[in-house]
Amino acid sequence: MASSCTQLCLKCRSLLRSKTVASVWHCSTQVRHCTKVASLPAKILNGSSVIKGNHTTQARQQWKQQMFCYSDFTVKHLATEAKEDKEMEELSRADAVAFKSPLVPIRDAVPVTESPASLDLEAAAELSALEEISDEEAVSICVPSALPPASTSLRDYVGQSETLSKLVQLGVNLWKLEQRPNVGSMLLRLNFDTDVAPRLLFLKDIGVQDSRLGYIITRNPFIFTESLENLQARVNYLESKKFSSEVVASMVSRAPYLLNFSVKRLDNRLGFYQQQLSLSAANTRNIVARLPRLLCGSLEPVKENLKVCEIELGFKQNEIQHIVIAVPKVLTANKRKLTQIFDLLHNVMKVPHHLITKFPQVLNTKYLRIRERHLFLEYLGKAQYDPSLPNYISLDRLVSLPDETFCTELALATLEDFYLFQKTL
Repeated sequence: MASSCTQLCLKCRSLLRSKTVASVWHCSTQVRHCTKVASLPAKILNGSSVIKGNHTTQARQQWKQQMFCYSDFTVKHLATEAKEDKEMEELSRADAVAFKSPLVPIRDAVPVTESPASLDLEAAAELSALEEISDEEAVSICVPSALPPASTSLRDYVGQSETLSKLVQLGVNLWKLEQRPNVGSMLLRLNFDTDVAPRLLFLKDIGVQDSRLGYIITRNPFIFTESLENLQARVNYLESKKFSSEVVASMVSRAPYLLNFSVKRLDNRLGFYQQQLSLSAANTRNIVARLPRLLCGSLEPVKENLKVCEIELGFKQNEIQHIVIAVPKVLTANKRKLTQIFDLLHNVMKVPHHLITKFPQVLNTKYLRIRERHLFLEYLGKAQYDPSLPNYISLDRLVSLPDETFCTELALATLEDFYLFQKTL
């Protein structure tokens, strides 16, 4: 930096000197011209005898003007030299400062005789690992965590995280939790004593079995983000609706998200099912206790299935009510599966609506199971589902009996014959 400034100053000095020389040469040229002009009248005056009178006076006036011109050029030249000397003096001072560092103050500069390496060694000596420290200083030392800096699996953190290790002992499937966004980082931030243990003790207090804790946490790890006051308020609400403590524990075990919903939402869901199906309070508690996810899931599939049963399948309101009370899963069943089973029962097997309503479990059976057994009975000539005719086969026994009992009691055939027939389908 200093060398570049010095070179720049030297160039400026050379330019100024050249300018000074040029001005001096210009002034000297003008002075010579004036001197030559001034000497011309003297030669004419001395060498010519013809010039007389007024010619002599005119020559003297020209001489005075030329002398004034000469003195004017002399004054200008001296003023220019003084100005240039002042500029040169300022430039020399700037050159002297240029050799000093303009960025670092002189008082902060490190002496040349002092080595930076010696300063680093002295600073390092103050932090020597061999130096003895007091017990208070040793206790105050913060030891960094041994957790891996980054990982795509919670498995790498189990050995260092007390929370994860305890959750594994409870039977929590971490590989399922780590596939869900932000759940892994949430679990790592939890403190087992303050965040996890109080919720586990709460679940134990309301009657949840130890074997179900792992299932609940695997399905709903966000229960650790709920306050104990909110959890207790929701349990109290269910008990106020005459759900027994055993039923509440069973509902929480089978629907882990139940306690994550507010009291207002739980109340709205219970009111919806009671009004939509024209159910009594006891029947509403009955279907909700048997299928608690009705309080957790969306209401859109429920509304759609109710419309399907009424409009597409042709059931009456009281028949739908009877079917739902007997088989609550009809409310959340797949629409395509529901219509497929009904088409087989009503249009193929010629079973009327009132018989399907009498045995609603058939709507919750596998379609292939009903079809294979009906075709086997039809092949044997025994597919008779009218209770008013002989050799009547009820829908309940058709779908509920195991294969061996079905063959021996209803089809009057061997199990091998049924398996051979299945291969022909």
